[in-house]
Amino acid sequence: MEILHIVIFALIASILYIVLKDLHESFAFLIVLIAGIVIFLAVIKQLGIIFQLLQSLGQKAAIDGMYIETILKIIGIAYIAELGANITKDAGLDSVASKIELAGKVFILVLAIPIITAVIEAILSFLPTT
Repeated sequence: MEILHIVIFALIASILYIVLKDLHESFAFLIVLIAGIVIFLAVIKQLGIIFQLLQSLGQKAAIDGMYIETILKIIGIAYIAELGANITKDAGLDSVASKIELAGKVFILVLAIPIITAVIEAILSFLPTT
């Protein structure tokens, strides 16, 4: 059970952070940063399995590969932006974290434009022309 290892690792990192934050604040933050990266790397393997499943389902449903690829990119941007925002919040930089979140939302919107356009075109094709 990998989740058990991740939770134990996170608890140990949290305890080290609490102990060290008053003594060496920069070292304590480094522990949080490294813990976040290690957990993210442990989860990437699981995300790969999910991505392969989505691609397989997309092929079986005869969905254009561009749409599946775009959706996977959007999911990746969301996770990366959230990780970056959380790390900067841990550092006490809430304003920078909010900018990271905004940038993630903008990039997601840019990637979603072709999908939104295709949906609108599909809806318009069902409407009778007068």
